[in-house]
Amino acid sequence: MLCGLSLFAAVLLGAASAAPCDIYNAAKTPCVAAHSTVRSLLDAYTDPMYQVKRASDSKTLDIKPLKAGGIADAASQDTFCQGTTCVISIIYDQSGKGNHLTSAPAGGAKNSPDDPSRADRLPVTIGMEKAYGVYIDAGNGYRNDNTTGIPIGDDAEAIYMVADGTHYNQYCCFDYGNAETDNKDDGAATMEAIYFGNSTQWGFGEGTGPWVMADLEDGLFGCAAGKQCTNTPSISATPYLVAMLKGRSGGTFALKQGSAQSGPLQTTYDGPRPTGYTVMKKQGAIVLGIGGDNSNWAVGSFYEGVIVSGDPTNEVDDKVQENIVAAAYGGESEEPAVYTFSSVGSASVSTP
Repeated sequence: MLCGLSLFAAVLLGAASAAPCDIYNAAKTPCVAAHSTVRSLLDAYTDPMYQVKRASDSKTLDIKPLKAGGIADAASQDTFCQGTTCVISIIYDQSGKGNHLTSAPAGGAKNSPDDPSRADRLPVTIGMEKAYGVYIDAGNGYRNDNTTGIPIGDDAEAIYMVADGTHYNQYCCFDYGNAETDNKDDGAATMEAIYFGNSTQWGFGEGTGPWVMADLEDGLFGCAAGKQCTNTPSISATPYLVAMLKGRSGGTFALKQGSAQSGPLQTTYDGPRPTGYTVMKKQGAIVLGIGGDNSNWAVGSFYEGVIVSGDPTNEVDDKVQENIVAAAYGGESEEPAVYTFSSVGSASVSTP
């Protein structure tokens, strides 16, 4: 039997080692989509994380973790793709809901299907192991219009992604999250996705960007204001950015951001939704790297992301961030980046 101190230490160790979806599921705000080509997002996950397809003969290979809850087996990809090129043909959903991502179909903005990303374009070291992220170039994009369990209407959800904070542009739209099921712009409040980039066409923050904002369709928002949100700080250069969006029922939302290598999350906004977005009309598709109408001119780099049903507490957010940092993006051999924001970013903004 463990003594009191040892039992307490064991509980702490278990909490620290729990993967993001273990944390969310235990908090009764379950993962309904979990995507990563880099690592398992559940401690017990052993199924395929993604699929690659090679150009030489069109054969495919599912890439699994090296062990339960572990890092992707990048060596198997390297062997399979040697002497040819491979693309990421499927990003599997680790939540168990079957919400897998494949190349996005034609949409209202770009009336042709998107190309899958090249599989070896974004090597990364995580936990001292080699893996590959998803490198989104203009014309690349992933989607699922026939999902299961993704929040719709004004139902509450939370979304996070780990992305490269140095890879972005001003075009629409490097998004991850909830979108229209018909691949068209269906009007305000029909999307709820994390956006990262430095577009100023619909909304922007302080400085020159890039910014973490919410793509709610027909607008990018870091607050409830119509255009500029001075509470939304420009991101300092970091290769591993954590971005989080919490879309609540009843007319409020929150944005958080931080480093995947160190430190806590910073809340840049927590308050009312913009006018016209108080009651959301979410449809439940999932997009990665594109806008809701298949606007596919943006660039970005994606490592992992999750959509959960419900409104996780700040304590749960903090536990997820601790796990992301513990995953050791960049590896122990590299000096962890110090993540800073410009001085205008407040710890919490409750009014526009």
